[in-house]
Parts: sequence; C-alpha cells; structure tokens
Amino acid sequence: MSEFVKNLMAQVKAKNPSEPEFHQAVYEVASSLSLVLEKHPEYRKEKILERIIEPERVIMFRVPWVDDQGEVQVNRGFRIEMNSAIGPYKGGLRFHPSVNLGILKFLAFEQVFKNSLTTLPMGGGKGGSDFDPKGKSDGEVMRFCQSFMNELFRHIGPNTDVPAGDIGVGGREIGYLFGQYKKLRNEFTGVLTGKGLNWGGSLIRPEATGYGAVYFAAEMLATRNQTLEGKRCLVSGSGNVAQYTIEKILHLGGKPLTISDSNGYIYDEEGIDQEKLKFIMELKNVRRGRVKEYADKYKTATYVPLDSNLDYNPLWDHKADCAFPSATQNEINGKDAANLLKNGVYVVSEGANMPSTIEAIDQFLDAKILYGPGKAANAGGVATSGLEMSQNSLRLSWSREEVDQRLHNIMKSIHKTCVETAEKYGTPGNYVNGANIGGFIKVANAMLDQGIV
Repeated sequence: MSEFVKNLMAQVKAKNPSEPEFHQAVYEVASSLSLVLEKHPEYRKEKILERIIEPERVIMFRVPWVDDQGEVQVNRGFRIEMNSAIGPYKGGLRFHPSVNLGILKFLAFEQVFKNSLTTLPMGGGKGGSDFDPKGKSDGEVMRFCQSFMNELFRHIGPNTDVPAGDIGVGGREIGYLFGQYKKLRNEFTGVLTGKGLNWGGSLIRPEATGYGAVYFAAEMLATRNQTLEGKRCLVSGSGNVAQYTIEKILHLGGKPLTISDSNGYIYDEEGIDQEKLKFIMELKNVRRGRVKEYADKYKTATYVPLDSNLDYNPLWDHKADCAFPSATQNEINGKDAANLLKNGVYVVSEGANMPSTIEAIDQFLDAKILYGPGKAANAGGVATSGLEMSQNSLRLSWSREEVDQRLHNIMKSIHKTCVETAEKYGTPGNYVNGANIGGFIKVANAMLDQGIV
C-alpha cells in the first residue's frame, strides 16, 4: 500500500467510523488511482479524490407510515448526492433492513465511477430506507412510498437528481413513488427511471443490468477468442439481475446452473432452460415465493439451505467456467474465490455491486482470470436508465431492438475503455484498474474545469 493510500484511508476511517463497506469501496478505488495520481500531480494538488470521497450532500429523514393493523411505523430514509460534476445525480433507491449510511455511501461512491464509464452525462447518487417490502401488502408498500416521497420530492428533479430502483424497489415501488411526486409537484417529468412502459418507461430497462453483465463477460471472453457457447455458469440471486443474466446466458448458448435467495440455493446439473426460467420469474415476480419450490418442481435440482455457520458459500463450490454474482455486496469472500478457481472458473462478471471482498479480488487478479468488477460489468442498468432519461427528454419511445443495441454498444465501449486504460497505466488485463481509472479521469477533469466547489 502506497503512503498516499495509507494516509488517505486513515483520514477516511477517522471521518467515517463504523462504515466498513464505504472504507472497502474507497480503498479499492484509491489503490488503483495511485498509478494515475503519480502522473497527474494536478489531481493531488486540487484534492480531487478527497473531494469525490466526501458527498456533496447527505439527506437523512424520518418516514412515518401506518400498517394494515392501524399501527404507526417509523423508518429512516436517505439520499446521498455524491457527485454532479458530469451530470445530475443518478442512482438507485434500496429498501432493505440492512440499509444504513455506510452502505449507501459505498454504493453512491461506486455509482460515480460506473456512471462516468457509461459515456452518458450522469453524476452519482444513491438512496433508500431500512424499510423491508418483503411480506408487506400492496397498501402498506404504497403508504410507505408516499411518505418517503413526501420528503424526497424537494431534493430531486429531472435535471437535479434522478433516482431508480435497486434491491427491494421494483416496478410497483417506482409507480407509487412517481405517482406521489407527480401529485406533489403537479408535473409529469422523467424524475425516476424504471417506470412502467405506458407512462414513460424504457423497453429493456428491467433486463439491462443482467444483459449488460453477460455482454461484458462475452467481450472479456472475446479477448481470448472464445464465446459463452457451452460455458457452465454459476449465478447467485433470483431477482431482476439474476433472472435476466440467466436469460441472456441462454441467448448466447451458455448453461446456467444455480439461483439463490436469502434462504438457500438450487443447483441444477441439467441447467436452467427457458421453461425453468419462466417458472422462476413467476415464482419470484408474481407469487414472491422461495427458490426451494424450484427443487420441489424439478427433480434434476438439489436445494441447499443457507447454513450461517459456514464461512463460505457452497454455491461457489461447483465445477463451472463462469460466475455471475448477482445478489449483494461481499457475497464472495476469500474462501469462495479459492473454491471458484479450484473448480475451473476463469470468468467472473459482477451483476451485483461490490459482491467480492478485497481478498477475493486479489485472488482473481493474481490468477489472471477474466474478472469484470461491478462498476464496469453491471453498468448496463444505469446506462439504460440514462437511455430512459434521453427518451423522456425527447418525448420519444425507442424500440426494444434499438435500446438493446445501444446497451450492447455501451457495454462494448465500457469494455474497450477498461482494456485500453489498464494497458496505458501499465497493468494490461486488469479490469479493476481500467474501470477505476477510466471512470475517475472523466470526473476529475470535469471537476478541475469547474473550480473548487
């Protein structure tokens, strides 16, 4: 660790105590940037990285609402407006009991670099609440979303901050949030992305993060003159990202073997085909059931319940070629990374945000496998949100094919930036350095131009 990174991390930990995920995200980026800061003393002099680490604005507020029993409940809401040097703040809202300030700051920090990589004019932000939509009625979710927006509306707008969905925030929640914003502001604008198709949404938006992660994996494989055809793929999660990762793997001839949720995972030796994927989508999106039901229906599958005593995740301990972590942060630890490598995995494309710990990333880089970090590999979601913003501004709707083609081109462009930047700074094949430096330079130059603000 360079002296600069060591001193920076000491400052970050002192100013942001008890926020390990934020410390981890900053360390990972700062470690890559020591390469670029040596060549560009002006970034050091103007304290560009230190300014990116400090959010431009943090909004924290109470969210009172009434449940179906008539009881008053109180949750906490957040919006982190991290950086607007290249465009309005852009990033998802997460509704999950684990949400706290540190997790949202890590996500907002990552978002700054991810949005920069997309080539679209979007700054970085993130928000959410410790509210858990799981097990709540539609009425309860609606009342919570309306109360949440009663405060958030004064901080967002199509040219200021454009939130989207994330864990726990899907089409239903976006609908309730948008409806309340429209009522409060008396205007119909593209203030949220992930909207319904008949009121300003974009085709391909639900699919975009998963599709993008697979497109990125295909681009990485192409550097070795290979394709996804016949590749055995491990996928974690069973939400939006995992479902459409599986769908695109199938489109490109791969064989997805696993899905998971917070109770456990299934391993299907015969592979998850289109018919089985249709069952997963109905199970998760309509009935909101658990993946165990997949193993009850399909006898080729084995269900493994979650064992919290284990210090590794057995999902990552199967013979495979590719891994697509699509669940949550830090789901692959050092032991999981060792198991993946031992089982022959040589492509990791992250659909989730920061799903690999520092120890896992170090192993992937040391083994010189094709490792696509989340800020590059899963940028397809926010890229298509950006395309939704463009369509809203133009008052147009593009066809499914057009949006998918634009998404594919953006993922190719992100891959090209990562490869060329990594090579330029003396670490060819290192997508982590390529993504961190590539995302940083655009934001840093914009900040230099705009003065000390």
